[in-house]
Amino acid sequence: MSIITTVEQLEALYGLPGETSLVKELDHVIPEYAAFIEASPFAALATSGPEGLDCSPRGDLAGFVRIHDPKTLMMPDRRGNNRADSLHNILRDPRVGLLFLVPGSGTTLRVNGRAHITTDAALCASFSVDSKPARSVTIIDVDSVYFQCARAVHRSELWNPARHVDLRSLPTPGKILEITSRNGIDGEAYDKEWPERAKKSMW
Repeated sequence: MSIITTVEQLEALYGLPGETSLVKELDHVIPEYAAFIEASPFAALATSGPEGLDCSPRGDLAGFVRIHDPKTLMMPDRRGNNRADSLHNILRDPRVGLLFLVPGSGTTLRVNGRAHITTDAALCASFSVDSKPARSVTIIDVDSVYFQCARAVHRSELWNPARHVDLRSLPTPGKILEITSRNGIDGEAYDKEWPERAKKSMW
């Protein structure tokens, strides 16, 4: 097995980035980048902490990440499983990365920056859905923002319905919990109760 161990070896394999790969990166959000953030209902949030790395899905109504100004984004945190891995990490290491997806678009948007968490009542209330405020708001100071070309999404055929997986071929969350809990959790009951539980705790 050949293992790359130096930057020189890596650059010899891949070469240096072209002009378009570099000129697209800015330290603030321009209107063209804002259009992707405002259209996105889903983002992956990457964080780092003493226990290691974490990448967490964040989904909400399109435009759920608010552009406060060209250097500041605001992201509401909703009800969930209360692990709060990302938030724990941010408290110890403010560096974050965001990858925004827009349904139907192959182009994604990447944002890197530093974050802090607030529970300001007025701000959380301003993110209310169904009269339920955000539990907290993560404020991100933008260090860099740039678009990612569409190759990965096109290769994966992510938005192609014909490529959607038959969910019956996958283990259900209940089945996984039943196995990982060594039968301490009734997987069938968990799956049966999930739709109603999710409906009541979505926001």
